[in-house]
Amino acid sequence: MKNIKQFVKYILKYSKYIDFPLLVTYMVLCFLGLIMVYSASMVAATKGSLTGGQPVSGTYFYNKQLMYVLMSFFVVFFMSYFMNVNFLKNKKVQQSIIIIMVILLLATLAIGSTINGSKSWLNIGFMNLQASEFLKIVIILYVPYIIDRKRYEIPFNPKVVFPPLFLIGFCVGLVLLQKDVGQTILISCILFSILLYAGVGIRSFLKLGSIIIIALIVTLSIIFIFNINILPDYLTARFSALENPFNYESGIGYHLANSLIAIGNGGFFGKGLGNSVMKLGYLPEPHTDFIFAVICEELGLIGALFILGLIFFIVYRAFELATRTRSYFYQLVCVGIASYIGTQAFVNLGGISGTIPLTGVPLPFLSFGGSSMLSLSVAMGLLLITGKQIKVEQERRKNA
Repeated sequence: MKNIKQFVKYILKYSKYIDFPLLVTYMVLCFLGLIMVYSASMVAATKGSLTGGQPVSGTYFYNKQLMYVLMSFFVVFFMSYFMNVNFLKNKKVQQSIIIIMVILLLATLAIGSTINGSKSWLNIGFMNLQASEFLKIVIILYVPYIIDRKRYEIPFNPKVVFPPLFLIGFCVGLVLLQKDVGQTILISCILFSILLYAGVGIRSFLKLGSIIIIALIVTLSIIFIFNINILPDYLTARFSALENPFNYESGIGYHLANSLIAIGNGGFFGKGLGNSVMKLGYLPEPHTDFIFAVICEELGLIGALFILGLIFFIVYRAFELATRTRSYFYQLVCVGIASYIGTQAFVNLGGISGTIPLTGVPLPFLSFGGSSMLSLSVAMGLLLITGKQIKVEQERRKNA
């Protein structure tokens, strides 16, 4: 009983440092995601169309997502209240996470499962682990750690960050070899956002850009000479259907055409929760890639804008925290997280609306998936740690 009282006392004491608007926004999105995963998957699950023809309970995907959400809440709670900020700056910790990441990516290539044309999944029993989701977090922590350590050398000698960047480039290359183009694009955007904010300099970017262009030319030449197919067939087809999917409605444009119909069906107020028609076999992955199309059809423009507003608030808050913290390391971490969530939302929404080709990227906090939910929750935990650090620093300055 005494331990419980001490625990409650500790929680109450440190709750004043928690960024509750950010935490509540995250929790609301997760709960909305649970509701929409259930709505989008319940009929398809009973028909077996989402489980390889094997009918399952209508709550099958909901129960799995509930488990992922509860695990994620625990991660966020632990990070927010118990994680020491200096832990993330520990050299051995940084080395460990990058080594573990390389091992996971190599294991995925060697023994991973192929789903939807990408060999990017490791079966670990209770869930399929997608290592590339956690590579985003590794980049968000590792690259700022390196830049922070070399902060005063970079303007005069940008080459000091090249070795770690080549290591990150190797990891990104492993993701590309898995034929996971969507994740490769997202990871690259996160990396370049951090580098840009760090102010490596125009000349440095030109030099780095020249290296990347040369490497790209060499890579494309090898692909052309040896006729290597890096892009999965489904993605090549999606490029063809992008211009006018309704011309290919019975073929390669089927998914996108139905997604646009679902978005249009919702109108201003939507058909009502659970009343989507397009989720009944017309959308291929209504609970993952196309969940926003189901949201638009059931909740209409009002519901869609509300959800987009919540996601935008998290991105905005991440940038705001970056401007308020005195820690250069956490500034870069916040920018990386803002880029992560913002870019992933754009790629998903752009894909289902025909703005860009479909790439199979989930919508943050709402799409079904354990790896994505856990990765995003770690990112939220990092934002809450930053917010806590800012308030602690403010309190110290007042008391000084």
